[in-house]
Amino acid sequence: MDGARAVRTLPFYLWSPQLNAEPADQIRLLDVQALDVRLSQLAHKRKSLPEHAELDTLTKDLTQQRDLLVAAQTQASDTAREQTKAEQDVDQVRQRAVRDQQRLDSGVGISARDLANLQSEVVSLAKRQGDLEDVVLEVMERLEAAQERVSELTERVSALESKVADATTRRDAATAEIDAEVAKVTKDREVIVTSMPTDLMALYEKIRVKQGGVGAARLYQRRCEGCRLELDMAEVNEIKAAARDQVVRHENCGRILVRTADSGI
Repeated sequence: MDGARAVRTLPFYLWSPQLNAEPADQIRLLDVQALDVRLSQLAHKRKSLPEHAELDTLTKDLTQQRDLLVAAQTQASDTAREQTKAEQDVDQVRQRAVRDQQRLDSGVGISARDLANLQSEVVSLAKRQGDLEDVVLEVMERLEAAQERVSELTERVSALESKVADATTRRDAATAEIDAEVAKVTKDREVIVTSMPTDLMALYEKIRVKQGGVGAARLYQRRCEGCRLELDMAEVNEIKAAARDQVVRHENCGRILVRTADSGI
């Protein structure tokens, strides 16, 4: 009865009503905590892989270059059609000039007035043909520049696609390695948790969620390794008075305090 009364006089933060656990189970809780910390580290590592940022940058660049390539291809295609139309215009003028010249050369059935008109038209057509040929040359130069732009952008896109593929391979390999370790750690955790008291694990999980992933901490040299604060003498004496199987918690952070040979009490 005296022992029971001593335990009941402990502050609420040091004990949980009707919750006791073998000291060995409490110590194994530290193993569970270590595995949970590792799982959190692995999750952070997976999320923070440098390949993620690399792929984001490469993907944005690739999208931009692909858009530029499509625009360049469209311009080249439009310019090619423009060249075809200009060449057709030249050909039409040339054919008409040839017909007029043939009529002039034959001289058959042509009046003096028609002859003068034909001669004037031949001169006009020659000038028109020259102007159109200049247009063709100008369009050809623009088409050549557009095609060079397409080639340049095609190479850029191809290079970026290769980089994306490489970064994706590296990311997938790193992710697979992390996932393999996560599976192993998770299995190791399950093995321990299966043999742990359910009420102790329930309390641990509740505190862990509330306290940023750490639900249990070792009491080392009178210091809580959860919040890194040293216990004062009143706290130390109260924990000394608790039964070895009593689940105690730290007043400051609320975490389960696991007592070991190095607790300093």
